[in-house]
Amino acid sequence: MTDRQNRSLGDGPIAFADRLANSEMFSALFRDGMALVEETAAYLDGEGRRESKSLPRAASLAYATESMRLTTRLMQMASWLLLQRAVNEGEMTPEQAGSEKNKVRLDNLSSSQSGPGWDELPDSLRDLIDRSVRLQGRIQHLDRMLHEDRTARAEVVDNPVAQQLNVLTAAFGQSRTPS
Repeated sequence: MTDRQNRSLGDGPIAFADRLANSEMFSALFRDGMALVEETAAYLDGEGRRESKSLPRAASLAYATESMRLTTRLMQMASWLLLQRAVNEGEMTPEQAGSEKNKVRLDNLSSSQSGPGWDELPDSLRDLIDRSVRLQGRIQHLDRMLHEDRTARAEVVDNPVAQQLNVLTAAFGQSRTPS
């Protein structure tokens, strides 16, 4: 019997974050993330390349730095989204994805939005950066929820008394009240 089937029979806590990660909300987050990756790539290869050629020196350096940060941030987020989708579709276990997720960095990908040359950057690039930072926040929030939920479930599973109480609760259909 799978972990998901056990939970549906009342054997253990309900995995709220897992349900959230399998919901339409995750699908929308995935679509938004991948669309932003595509939009950014198109911008940096086309209009952005043309716009960067006319920038003053400080703005040109800021453009190079921020476009690299933006690309790195988006690739890390895309990696996380693809790992989570693989878990959702049963292609990977949460443990396998967790091992791979250790290679993904969702933090420390900020932009220097007040540094030299920032105000001279093209509006399109600044908009992409702002949107990517907001998306990063959404992904970090979901990632924290998933990690906390899985940690809490692991603690319950490791507790043999709780396991037996859950079996009895499932068998007799009575809810336990914490004491």
